[in-house]
Amino acid sequence: GFELERNCFRKTLLRFYWDGKDYPSVEAPIGDFFGMGHGISKNFVSAPLQMSPEDGKGFNCWWPMPYRSARLTVTNECKTKLVFYYYVDYEEYPEADEDLCYFHAAWRRECPTKGVDESKFANHNAWCFEESNLSGEENYLVLHTRGKGHYCGCNVNIHNLSTSGLWDWPGEGDDMIFIDGDTEPTLNGTGTEDYVNMAWCPTQEYSAPYHGLILGGRDNWKGKITYYRYHIA
Repeated sequence: GFELERNCFRKTLLRFYWDGKDYPSVEAPIGDFFGMGHGISKNFVSAPLQMSPEDGKGFNCWWPMPYRSARLTVTNECKTKLVFYYYVDYEEYPEADEDLCYFHAAWRRECPTKGVDESKFANHNAWCFEESNLSGEENYLVLHTRGKGHYCGCNVNIHNLSTSGLWDWPGEGDDMIFIDGDTEPTLNGTGTEDYVNMAWCPTQEYSAPYHGLILGGRDNWKGKITYYRYHIA
């Protein structure tokens, strides 16, 4: 029988090049690009991205991607061969609307992500809820970009490797968006759960068009977690 190599969805890379450029506008592992990290696949439904049965191995992408010419590549960095097939649907127009934007997607990881040392606080509650960070220093960076465009959102994968037996919810970090050189957040959210349109340290798996929790983690939020939030409407 045919068996998939472990982490094959992290070891298979997509690169999309628009209009003859020599650098990719899309560069990401195939699983992460289609909305699920950790090198695995899992059934879920969102508006722009879906993983369908069997076991999420039917990847679907509905992002519009305007181009004059396009080159799409798939690179297999596994030690084994892959069975891979695809459809690309496209439409042709005599000319493009002037306000169309090119599609870009990037993948990044910190391993491990920098965090606040809980030993510096009197108790675990203080570690989670006291003090604030308005500079963005040592926060996990989702995107740094310049120029005109539309931030369409992200999928966020957390692997909680903490050995703490205390309350170990990893989601009190606030989302911060700095615009046009602001030194304090132009937009400052109230926590990871709120940014992904959920509440109360969610663990229940849930898929909506623009936000969801594909993987909820184990007891005490240990292990692997996956959220998504898309700014489309």
